[in-house]
Formats: sequence, structure tokens, C-alpha cells
Amino acid sequence: MAGMEHEVAWARLTAAEIQARAGGGTVVLIPVASVEQHGPHLATGVDMILVSALAERTARKLQAGGTRALVTPCIWTGLAEHHMALGGTFTLDLPSFMAVVGGIARSVARHGFGRIALVNGHGGNTEAIASSAIELTRQLGVPVVGLTYWLANADTFGAILEAQANIQHACEGETSMMLALAADCVRQDRIAAAVPRRVAPPAPPGFRRSRGFDAMTDTGALGNPAAASAEKGERLLEAGSTRLAEELARPELWA
Repeated sequence: MAGMEHEVAWARLTAAEIQARAGGGTVVLIPVASVEQHGPHLATGVDMILVSALAERTARKLQAGGTRALVTPCIWTGLAEHHMALGGTFTLDLPSFMAVVGGIARSVARHGFGRIALVNGHGGNTEAIASSAIELTRQLGVPVVGLTYWLANADTFGAILEAQANIQHACEGETSMMLALAADCVRQDRIAAAVPRRVAPPAPPGFRRSRGFDAMTDTGALGNPAAASAEKGERLLEAGSTRLAEELARPELWA
């Protein structure tokens, strides 16, 4: 089909079109997310919607710069036990999650692709994605990079956000990006009710523990969604995908 040579979505291509791009130089992005509560004002698919959009924008930027790229369908469920008490949430346990991520990456590698990026869009997946990238690189014999998109953009996002330093949860940043991408998934009349009045103090730097979101915030949100705007969301999406494309295009990352 004419024009499909520019398509980046794996699921929109035929098997032959995908295999024609196989090889060490093509970067395959695997978005990884969660479906979970996002306060009273955002739909449960926020992480899936945002990381999928960022991955596709990143892939298009990679191709515009001369690096072939594909984006697999999003792994839509992750590690979200800490959101379960607030409803509307799916979660896997750690072995199941690692098995799903590994199975997708292993399939990509078996088809001849030699550069795989696990693009994480959910905070609860962060450590597991980093560990998966390390283990899969050893197992598959091809470089697998793990990244969490807002941690890779701490400086760029910090320069755009006004009420917080980086992405939190159902916050200024996530609400802004959803207003830019899927405004119908934002209940704008509920944004004021989402601003938390009670927030538990975080663990000290370097310390981690499990704590449910019902114990962390009285609204299911962290951060200030009242500061959100669609214009800010578009800036975040563009800055985020630009940074990821720049890094994923560097040969040194894959050496």
C-alpha cells in the first residue's frame, strides 16, 4: 500500500512489511503502561494513552532523522497493586509482568531486530523495566534499553511545568498531556476536586517501601491538576519525544 513505508505502528503493517525492516539498525519501541485509577477527573487509560503517543512521536522523529523505527502495541497492564484500593485498576504480579515484557521483547528479537527499547509510562513499573532491560540484554544477545519517559526528561519537563518539578500522578503534567491528546477523557468539572488536600510524606531519598495510594493522597492524585492546560501538554509531548528520539538515535547507546 502506498505510503506505508513511513508507517511506524507495528500493528498497521503486514508481516512482510515488518520483516523488510528487520536488522540491527531499526529501533523497536515497546510501550509499557498500566490501566488504573487517575483521580476523579481522568480516565483509567492515561498511562496507556500517553506512553503510546510518546512512543509513536518518538518513532516518527527517529525516522525523520534517518533511523528506522517501529512501535509495538502497548503492553497495557503493569504493576499497580498500590492503586487497587481506589478501584478501576488492573494489576499483574511481578513474575507475570516480567514474563509478558520478556515474551514481547523475545518475539521482536526472534524476528531479527537488534535494538529494542522498553518505553515505560507507569511509575510502578520503573524498577521492573530497568531489571528487564538488563536481564533481556543478557538473555537475547541484543541490546535492550529500558527507560521511563519522564525520568529521561527531568530537565525538559521541569522547564515546562509550573506547579511541580516533574510528572507525578493525575497531576499538572498528565492532565495537560491528556487535554492535548484526548480531552474527552478529562472530566474538567472534576479537576478542582482532584487537587489533593492530604499527601503523605515520601520516603527519604534512597529508600523504597510499598504504600497504597489510598494512604498517600485523599483524591487519588499527586500534584496539581488545576495548573494543567492543553498548550502545556503539547509542549510536554513534543519535548519528551524529541529527547527520546535524540537519545535512541545515538549509536553509543546500542554499542
